[in-house]
Amino acid sequence: MRFAVRALADRRIVSLDVEAADAAAARAQVLAQALRPLSVVPVQGLLARRRSVFPLALFSQELLALLEAGLTLTEAIEALCDKEARSETRAVFERLLRDLREGQRFSTALERQPEHFPALYIGLMRAAERTSSLPVSLARYLEYHGQLDAVRSRVVSAMIYPAILMVVGGAVAAFLLGHVVPRFAGIYQGTGRELPWLSQQLMAWGNFAAAHGRELALAAMFLLAVSIVGARAWWLSGAAQRFARRLPGIGATLVMVELSRLYLALGTLLEAGLPILQALRLSEGLLTPETLLRHRAATAAIERGESVSQAFAATGLATPVALRLLRVGERSGRLGEMLGRAARFHDGEIARRIDVFARAFEPLLMAAIGLIVGTIVVLLYLPIFDLAESLQ
Repeated sequence: MRFAVRALADRRIVSLDVEAADAAAARAQVLAQALRPLSVVPVQGLLARRRSVFPLALFSQELLALLEAGLTLTEAIEALCDKEARSETRAVFERLLRDLREGQRFSTALERQPEHFPALYIGLMRAAERTSSLPVSLARYLEYHGQLDAVRSRVVSAMIYPAILMVVGGAVAAFLLGHVVPRFAGIYQGTGRELPWLSQQLMAWGNFAAAHGRELALAAMFLLAVSIVGARAWWLSGAAQRFARRLPGIGATLVMVELSRLYLALGTLLEAGLPILQALRLSEGLLTPETLLRHRAATAAIERGESVSQAFAATGLATPVALRLLRVGERSGRLGEMLGRAARFHDGEIARRIDVFARAFEPLLMAAIGLIVGTIVVLLYLPIFDLAESLQ
């Protein structure tokens, strides 16, 4: 969920929009950016602020290309600022340039705009400053962002066709009930014949819809608006995710998606040179409240001297495959690489589960829509069949 945070930075108060599992995680994100949080308020429903419009992935890609071409960091950002036409994005570049020209580090300049640059990104850039490998860290972030986008695109692609089916099926059913059935009701009303009971109920609805068409249309529009607002508030409050986690099959897949994202973030941060405890703290904002509790327990265990594999296994943060890869990484000193391998392995499994779900759900949805529309049509034509039999 999202939080509106007011924080103290260099003797001035800044307002931030933070995405985190709970208020404590939001506060931890702000503290990780060397800011002092003053207030953390959840933002829900219609009052939720929009996400940052700054194109972080595009900025990283263009900055990497300019640095690899031989430009200095300041020259590269100047070039990006000169070509930018959008005022909001240009203002971000101008603030970065001002801080860099004042002698600030790149990571410090990024920290001054936390509404556009997440803590994980700042952590990668801070690690790059230690090893003078800014292009490498930018490439790592782009790889991280690309893998997240790949999983997100699979989920969206799997839901597009069912969403179209539901919209089209609902529109057809609404057209039949709101336009066709009232006209059939007027026709059957003058025949004086006894209709089947189900057809009688359908014709009663048709007569009611014909007499109160305008009121029903307004009520339908009002219910649609209320449903959209309620669904958005339900999603932003996190209740939708908690409900989905209780569903058989879907809940296990959502947990795997979250763990895969955690492995990918930790692997990216560790390969950039950050210590494990700092990487764990920077990745807190990616987790839901349930997983965040286990994550903090694992962090505390690692601080006490336990290995990462032991802490993750004890808190349920390691799948069987990930646990074995973590042990290999600890023995070989390649923990970051093994976490990345675990993320890629689970991404493949997630893709297979999404494909299976889509292949099973789409036919069931088509059958349900066909059953609803077919039932309405059959009930409309039952009296006609009855009349034809009587004429014979």
